[in-house]
Amino acid sequence: MSRSIRDLATAGVRALMPYQPGKPLSELEREYGIRDAIKLASNENPLGPSPLGLAAARQALGEVELYPDSHGFALKQALAAAVAVDPGQLVLGNGSNEILQLVARAFLNPGDEVVVAQYAFAIFTTVAVSAGGRVVTVPARDWGADLPAMRAAVTDRTRVIFLANPNNPTGTWHRADELRAFLESLPAHVVVLLDEAYCEYVSEPDYPNGLAWLGRFPNLLVSRTFSKIHGLAGLRLGYGVASTQMADLLNRLREPFTVNNLALAAGQAALADHEHVRRARDCNARGLLELAAACQRLGLAHIPSVGNFIAVDVGRPAGPVYEALLRQGVIVRPLAPYDMPNHLRITIGTPAQMDRLLAALPQALAG
Repeated sequence: MSRSIRDLATAGVRALMPYQPGKPLSELEREYGIRDAIKLASNENPLGPSPLGLAAARQALGEVELYPDSHGFALKQALAAAVAVDPGQLVLGNGSNEILQLVARAFLNPGDEVVVAQYAFAIFTTVAVSAGGRVVTVPARDWGADLPAMRAAVTDRTRVIFLANPNNPTGTWHRADELRAFLESLPAHVVVLLDEAYCEYVSEPDYPNGLAWLGRFPNLLVSRTFSKIHGLAGLRLGYGVASTQMADLLNRLREPFTVNNLALAAGQAALADHEHVRRARDCNARGLLELAAACQRLGLAHIPSVGNFIAVDVGRPAGPVYEALLRQGVIVRPLAPYDMPNHLRITIGTPAQMDRLLAALPQALAG
């Protein structure tokens, strides 16, 4: 009897649901015949890429026939200076997703447990299961990770904890004291990946810089990305920072040339583009306040966020509201795949984009 190819896959892979990215602009415009759609679905920087990064990427186009520097020497030197670490502590990745994958591959054996929070970034589960891990999902508290409950879920079989600060898609965050206490409470056999993809947007005084704790916690790795505030999502560039010993282990696993020439050049230049970062922060801060105020006017609950997005509760299944916004040329992100069926995640846009959203939202809610 012939077997389905699906039957040959591991049980964990068969149980996974494919990641659902935001609808592309081109697909919406083709489907609805719209020519001026806006995308507020994927937490991209609405100001576009760092101008310095874009110029460097264009210059690097002249050498695309060459393989990139697989070690990323120049970028690592610039990164090390920018975030005050040793270059030997750095691991470069094709987006920070590759860093998550490397951690799972390095530290998980089949059957090992991985602790994640309810409403955590979906890729945490994907990379854990793909490495043979058993995911333990801990119920959230106030839409964020319940750190004491996550600590209680740790067993002798736990090998990795994936935790985002701030969290995507909820925008919740942890103060320095509570996160430090959580790390101090963990046994030495547990590796913690602290995802700080949105850290550059956060202005809260009690928000911690995870990099400052690396010397104290050898089992900690902090992942960051150039996809968000630097506006280089299409070039796929992320990085991890850890002890030199952990970084060495992960770099042994890295496949060669996963970070391309354009990304290496653009990332290095973007680190020096402080004006672009400032403008992006200012735009985001204004947009967060504007969207939160609009939710209050419309009687919509929302989850307070320190990222570049807000999860909005429309008070009923969000699918029809999402579709109504699409028909007006506005793409947002329905959160049903995260078991948040009434929520839409809305990325903060430019002032003009926010005006467009806030004009379309009441009509979408009215049906």
